[in-house]
Amino acid sequence: MPTDLPTLVATHDRVAELDRLGDEIAELSAHLDAATARLLALIREFDARGGWNTGFRSCAAWLSWRVGLDLGAARERVRVARALGTLPLLAQALARGELSYAKVRALTRVATPETEERLLGVGRAGTAAHVERIVRGWRQV
Repeated sequence: MPTDLPTLVATHDRVAELDRLGDEIAELSAHLDAATARLLALIREFDARGGWNTGFRSCAAWLSWRVGLDLGAARERVRVARALGTLPLLAQALARGELSYAKVRALTRVATPETEERLLGVGRAGTAAHVERIVRGWRQV
């Protein structure tokens, strides 16, 4: 059975190009997560210093107005930012691009300084959907 060498080469080149694109997507996602960590640190400081208290009801209301987030999304950002202030391992993992914001957001719903290390392991091992399921179960315990 003859091998169609041009087809094999084209297939190999296509796979290599798609692998490169996948790597670039993953790298950029890690950079975005690192930038999100910085953003959350700034939100936490702004909130703690009362920077929003210039006619706004809350930091979330200010954030919604200032950067155009939906109010619910702004509330969630402020909640996560505050939580990360007491969860340095999760904050560092996000800053290094090791965990996605989706995973960190879920984990901060249940993490405490005492459970943070164990939950960090869950975040590293599972998909975002898996982490959400673990968090839902964790909350029921």
